[in-house]
Amino acid sequence: MQDLMLSLGVSENLFDYLIMPLLIFFARVGDVSINTLRIMFMMNGKKNIAPILGFFEALIWLLAIGQIFQNMSNPMSYLAYAAGFGAGTYVGMFFEEKLALGRVLVRVITPTPNPDLMEYMKTENFRFTTVGAEGRSGKVQLTFTVMKRDSLTKFIDKVKSLDDKAFYTIESVKRVSEDELNVMDDKPRFNLSFFSKARA
Repeated sequence: MQDLMLSLGVSENLFDYLIMPLLIFFARVGDVSINTLRIMFMMNGKKNIAPILGFFEALIWLLAIGQIFQNMSNPMSYLAYAAGFGAGTYVGMFFEEKLALGRVLVRVITPTPNPDLMEYMKTENFRFTTVGAEGRSGKVQLTFTVMKRDSLTKFIDKVKSLDDKAFYTIESVKRVSEDELNVMDDKPRFNLSFFSKARA
């Protein structure tokens, strides 16, 4: 690549201290972002797409690290590599949030029974179980429900609006028993044609 750039009139210093570090930076952003998405798909049982992402992740990483070894005397390469890792982590988290793939288990603990919350969950067609429990301060109401991740923000806002003393925990769920609730059928709210084809 260096020979190509030199043949195009790009000076050696410009290539070494600007173009090559930028290429390493963007390559690192790409492979770290793909790594984040690959882990997300693995956690959600996507056996078809995860290996493909793993292939491209490894390929991009090898290209980036290969350029590092060829430019070991250039400190800008190291900085670009590290900066690309940090930026790639952010980009991967952004896409993971936008995809909102999978389901989560939500536990809601309230000091007293909350019929308004139960009615809301019925209206939204959430499946839930509620039981009485014993807390540090006495009797509490414990509610379990499983929902799509893209419904989580709205649900939590509703819980807080109905009971500002409610305590809740959230956990990822790989799959559930009912066929109609299987996470393999989830659709992301962030449309990407590549991922849409991978789900088919």
